[in-house]
Amino acid sequence: MAVTLDELVVADGPGAWRDCGFQVDGDICVVGETRIRLAGGEAGEGLTGWSLRGIEATELDGLPTARSDVPPPAAAPAHANGVTALDHVVVISSDLDRTVTALVDAGLDLRRIREQPTPAGAPRQAFFRLGSVILEVVQAPPEAIERTGGDRPAFFWGLAFLAPDLEASVASLGDRVSEIRDAVQPGRRIATLRRSAGLAAPIALITPAAK
Repeated sequence: MAVTLDELVVADGPGAWRDCGFQVDGDICVVGETRIRLAGGEAGEGLTGWSLRGIEATELDGLPTARSDVPPPAAAPAHANGVTALDHVVVISSDLDRTVTALVDAGLDLRRIREQPTPAGAPRQAFFRLGSVILEVVQAPPEAIERTGGDRPAFFWGLAFLAPDLEASVASLGDRVSEIRDAVQPGRRIATLRRSAGLAAPIALITPAAK
């Protein structure tokens, strides 16, 4: 059984996501095939955990992980901001090889390791497939590791959502979002929500990959 993503837990209240154009039912926001549980600030900071189907182990180099056998949502609501699905989840690691080994041992599907630096200075990245969602594990740059006191467990960093009509999505969000720019992936464009949007984790909107 392939490992797939069921739910992400975020330390935000539902109101903050509604204000950014997401449809929320209670404390759950369904985006594509992914449930996002909005647990409030008392849950911690940023992305605080996830649940995975088909996982063989829950010790994932420090990533808070639960098993799930809940089927995907039968249907996803339309969101006023034009978001249609979760594209990828970003994790930061101080030791990419260590984190990759833990994820592979738990049954995750490693697709490739990119040995080229990103514009932000990350020297390497690994990419896993979780059903329709990509998990991107980023090697922290040496200066970031030194700044945070050396080796540490992997941790969740941010999310990127698919926005097929990115111009309309950005227009709907007003000053909550940055200008549109080229993404690292060729042919794609991206915009990021600003701190003024009031969300607990970095959020990006990205156009679909070219066919």
